[in-house]
Amino acid sequence: MKKRRDPSPEFDLFLPIMGDLPLKDQREMMERPFFSLQKRKRVKPIEYTSPDGATWVKIEAIPAYGMATIWDADIIIWATSALNRMREQGVNDLPRTLTTTSYDLLRAIKRNTSGRAYQDLQAALQRLQTTSISTSIRAPKRRSKAGFNWLDKWTLEVDPETDQPRGMTITLSDWVYEGIMAERSLLTMHPDYFLLTGGLERALYRIARKHAGNQRGGWTCRVEVLRDKTGSDSKPKEFNRMLRKIVETNQLPDYAVEMVATNDGSPAILFRLRGEAEALALSEQLQAEQDRRDRMEADRRRTAEVDDLMDRLSGRS
Repeated sequence: MKKRRDPSPEFDLFLPIMGDLPLKDQREMMERPFFSLQKRKRVKPIEYTSPDGATWVKIEAIPAYGMATIWDADIIIWATSALNRMREQGVNDLPRTLTTTSYDLLRAIKRNTSGRAYQDLQAALQRLQTTSISTSIRAPKRRSKAGFNWLDKWTLEVDPETDQPRGMTITLSDWVYEGIMAERSLLTMHPDYFLLTGGLERALYRIARKHAGNQRGGWTCRVEVLRDKTGSDSKPKEFNRMLRKIVETNQLPDYAVEMVATNDGSPAILFRLRGEAEALALSEQLQAEQDRRDRMEADRRRTAEVDDLMDRLSGRS
């Protein structure tokens, strides 16, 4: 059956489709393990502390629903991108509650619109509302903490005659909303991010986008640090296997990845903007060609000077 947008004015879509939006995510969330990397239910908490001990995060789940996943986070990215566009357009009093339709939201985050997809969407909303986050990020004092859920509430309306999904609302928590509103808090992401199928791939892209950015020479991170940053509950051996597979396929948007070693020999990953290596090689090739020409010109001038000197000496004899 062909799906179409419900004409009910109560749920008119006032937000643009994601294809028309620059994809945005919050800097604070991109480098830390806020979400489960697996689609199967995770109830084991995630506990992360930065190497300097200044930042910590603890994520806990209700067993009935499980922890919010990195795929569920697509809904937060959609809301972040939509609010950012509204702000750029000069909209005042940006809302914490966003109104759309299930169909348009699924299309925006590049999901299919089958019956199962609507069930999965509802499950994602439940996980986002029930997952509990405690963190020192943005806490006013070093030893204080903030506690919140991703969503304060959500609604899904179903057509009483056809039982088909109609409109929906999501209300962001204050912590999430304030992060979106903060000045220079957002980073643009590659539109193909939603097409990444692996949880670890998604986490690595977010980490690379935050740390590597556009810096020349890329960014190197120890494997053990990456494991902590992703929040993976895989054993080190299995994590390394999955990481090597990602390096071999080398399909992350924006960034090429390669295995390297740090000065002390520890295994690490180098994230570098795609094309940078080729650009550097071309630059070196052009510089080498220019150096060759400069040497030829210098040799020509010296030869001319010697010939001129010889001519003048011959004229004296």
